[in-house]
Amino acid sequence: MKRYQINRKRAVQAFKKHAQEANPPIQMVFPLAEVVARLQEGMKELVGMLLQQTMQETMQQEVRFLVGDRGQPNDARQAYRWGSEQGYCVVQGQKLHLGRPRVVDKRTHRELPLGSYELFQRACLMEDAVWAKMMRQVSTRNYSELLQQFSETYGVKKSAVSEHFIACSRQKLQQLLERPLTKLNLCALLLDGTIFQAEHLIVPMGITSSGHKVFLGLRQGATENAEVVKALLGDLQDRGLDFNVPRLYVLDGAKALRRGVERYAGEAAVFQRCQVHKMRNVAAHLPEGYDCAVKARMQAAYSSLDYGEAKAALARLHAELIHRNPSAAASLAEGMEETLSVHRLRMAPLLRRTFSTTNPIESAFSVVETICRNVKHWSGGDQRLRWIASSLAYAESRFRRLQGFQQIPFLIKELELLTLKRDLKVRHAGVA
Repeated sequence: MKRYQINRKRAVQAFKKHAQEANPPIQMVFPLAEVVARLQEGMKELVGMLLQQTMQETMQQEVRFLVGDRGQPNDARQAYRWGSEQGYCVVQGQKLHLGRPRVVDKRTHRELPLGSYELFQRACLMEDAVWAKMMRQVSTRNYSELLQQFSETYGVKKSAVSEHFIACSRQKLQQLLERPLTKLNLCALLLDGTIFQAEHLIVPMGITSSGHKVFLGLRQGATENAEVVKALLGDLQDRGLDFNVPRLYVLDGAKALRRGVERYAGEAAVFQRCQVHKMRNVAAHLPEGYDCAVKARMQAAYSSLDYGEAKAALARLHAELIHRNPSAAASLAEGMEETLSVHRLRMAPLLRRTFSTTNPIESAFSVVETICRNVKHWSGGDQRLRWIASSLAYAESRFRRLQGFQQIPFLIKELELLTLKRDLKVRHAGVA
C-alpha cells in the first residue's frame, strides 16, 4: 500500500472516531424558493441538492475539527485552510460536482486528506455502478441517455463509461481466476466447453455441500484438448482444490475432459455423462421422425428411479438399434453406464435434475451470449476474458440454491461408499 493510500485510510479512521465521540450536529437552512424550484424540475433534483449540501456541510465540520473556527486565533493548531478545489462524488453511477475544502499541515506544508471526502468517494464506486448497468445490457453509447441524470451530472460519456467498465471487469476476471478454493466444500464439479467468438472456452462449476453453484475458473484455448484441461485443473489444485476427496464429475463426453479429471482425481472421481448430450448424439445418427421416438424412450429410461430398470430399458433399446442402425447403437453403448451414475448413487429426483446434465453451465453460457451482444467489435488482449468473467459473475449472482439440497449429505456418503468399494475391488484384483 502506498503512502497516500495509508494517509487516506488514517484520515477516514480519524474522522469516524471524531464523529462517534464528538457527534457534532449538522444544521442546514434551505430557502423555500429553491426547494420549490428543485421540486418543479423533479424529486431527483431536490434529492441531489440535499445530498450535495449535506456532504459540503459534513466536510466543513471536519475542517473545523482539524483547523478550528474561522477568525479564532489558535497557536496550538497543527493545520490551516488552503482554499478549495473541484471534487466529485458518485450517486447511482452518476458523478456530481462537489467543492472539496483543502487543509494543509502546518509543519510539512503538505495537504491533509479529508476522511469525510474519502468516505463519499467509497460510498458508491463508479466502476461498480457501470458494471451493474452494463450487465443488464446497457451499452456504453446509451449509458448517459438511459440515466435519469441530475442537472450537475458529468463523466458519463462513452469513453468514460468504457474506462470504468474495463477497470471493474478486469477486477471481476482477477477474482474469478484467483478465487481461493481451500474452504469450498464441493460435492460435485461440472466441466463444459463452448465456442465463443471463434475461441474455445472451458468453464468449471462447483456445487457446494450447501447447494450453491460457484464458478471456479476459466481457460481459453484453440480447442478442447487435454493440455488445456490439465492446465485448468492444475490451476484449481494450486488454488486449494483437493482432488482426493470423492466427488461427482459431470462431463459432456469429451475425452479430453475425462483424461484430465482421471489424471488429477483418479479413483476419487465418479463420472456422470450428460444425459442430454447422450440423447443428442444418439439422435444424430437416426433419420428424421424416428429420432424423436428414440429420444423419448431414452428420456423415459433416465426418468426411472431404479438403476436396474433404467439400465434394462436402455439395454432393450440398444438391442433394437443394433439391427436398425448400428451407428446409433454404438453411440448409445459408449459410456452408457456413466449416464446412470446418478441412479447408482440413489440420488433424490430433485438433485438428479441438476447432476444428470451440464445444463447449469449451458444456462450460464446463454447469459454470456446475451450480455455480450452489445459488443460490436472484439479486439485483442483480455477483452473476451473480461466480458466472459463479468457475465459469469453476473450469472452466479442470480443463481438459486439447488432444489433438494437437503439430500446432499446423503449424496456425499454414497460417493464415499462407492469410491471405497471401487478401491477395495482394485486391491482385491491386485492381490489375485
